[in-house]
Amino acid sequence: MSPKVLLIDPVRMLPSLLLPLVGVLFVGGFSARSYLWAALGVAGTVVFAIIRWATFTYEIVGDRLETKRSLISRSVRTIPLERIRGVDVSTPPMHRLLGLAVLKIDTGASGGDEEAELDGVTLQEAERLRAVLLRRTARPETHAPDLAGPGERVIIGVPRRWLLYGPLSGAYLLTPFALAGGAIGLTFQWGDDLGLDQDAAWSAGEWLWDHPYLLLVAVLLLVLAMPFVGGVMYAVFNWDFQLKRRDGYLVAERGLINRRSVSLESARVRGYEIVDGLAERWAGVVRAWAIVTGLGDSETRGQLLPDVPRVVAYQVTADAIGPYRAPLRPHPPVARNRRLFRAVFPWAVLSLVSAVALLATGTVLWWFLLVPSLLLAAVGVPLGLDRYASLGHGYDGVRLAVRSGSLRRSQAVIERRAVVGWRLRQTWFQRRAGVLTLIAGVGAGKGGYSAIDMSEAQGAGFPAEVTPEWLAPFLTSRTPPTP
Repeated sequence: MSPKVLLIDPVRMLPSLLLPLVGVLFVGGFSARSYLWAALGVAGTVVFAIIRWATFTYEIVGDRLETKRSLISRSVRTIPLERIRGVDVSTPPMHRLLGLAVLKIDTGASGGDEEAELDGVTLQEAERLRAVLLRRTARPETHAPDLAGPGERVIIGVPRRWLLYGPLSGAYLLTPFALAGGAIGLTFQWGDDLGLDQDAAWSAGEWLWDHPYLLLVAVLLLVLAMPFVGGVMYAVFNWDFQLKRRDGYLVAERGLINRRSVSLESARVRGYEIVDGLAERWAGVVRAWAIVTGLGDSETRGQLLPDVPRVVAYQVTADAIGPYRAPLRPHPPVARNRRLFRAVFPWAVLSLVSAVALLATGTVLWWFLLVPSLLLAAVGVPLGLDRYASLGHGYDGVRLAVRSGSLRRSQAVIERRAVVGWRLRQTWFQRRAGVLTLIAGVGAGKGGYSAIDMSEAQGAGFPAEVTPEWLAPFLTSRTPPTP
């Protein structure tokens, strides 16, 4: 690694050392001896960082990458270049100041974690390694156009004005509450060192209990801050988002403070997933992820697009991966009845129980349960209808699609060649209703994508349409020979 990383490691270790160092100073009464022990602790972190740097090396040997760590014992990790699925290059703030980067290598063999990490290479070395590793692993395929074309082409650069869509996704809306909870947790954790004991905490809690309007004001302020703070966090993570095609790879770059570049081998992309929530649907925007074989942490690393207009998302996914050219087929009316029942019935029962209890007791408290349950039952009608309208499946001869959900609606578009199996599932209630769930097994992404509440005829016919050669031996009737 670059020796500049020695300026970063001790700083990154300071948060974990801060509490022990503060404790040493308080216990020692801020005497010369306590300062000496604190200085020795800091010096120890520097020595530890130097040892880590001096004992770690990496090397590309033939068709493999080797990382070595040797101090008392020697550890060698070997990664065949042909197993590399992607390379992730990020530049956290301190790395960027020193011209360094963090390079993570994903082979798909470690679940959600990367297989190897080179923390502290120069930017030039990171780009060189990425080019070498991806060039050695890329394998052009004739069925996918422009997979191994030389050079770089920008598919889309997300305009900064589209960052205003960020709060609609809801991913960062709870950030103010998370920050407030973290601050409270740190206060309790460091309370003794700061002179705040349990009695002080109880006193503060009793004072807030006596002044509930202050707590209500604080909650209202946090709620009002949700779209603003959530939008800022969304912009920080998705700043200057660009999707490129580079030497047979899809490359997504984003981030303001920590600039991140993720490379996905185009030959291993098997489809994409388009997701939107209610608010996003009303605004006409969606998000998109790639469905990739052997990709760890696909929810983060597989992101193709942040919130963008729906038309743009379909254009980009068609350009980057391939278009889907068939309408989605509706599911039977009984599927609508099931969604209405599940969205309305529980709240209707709660409303009935509350009304009976109110008439029997006359207690005003039951009104606070009756009114919300009635409102939720009423809201359940359009919600159930929307859930039914979101159901669908289809096949255009090359790719199949399944869609479901309402509060979070997801449409997965998968190449036919990615399907490795089918699974039919029926609950007791589905058997009574004459519907079933068909799951397309895929060796990529989530591993399976469901078409919910299809009719039994659709459940039998759709696999036969997509993979007829699998089912033909079982569906062909054989006439016995005439004696």
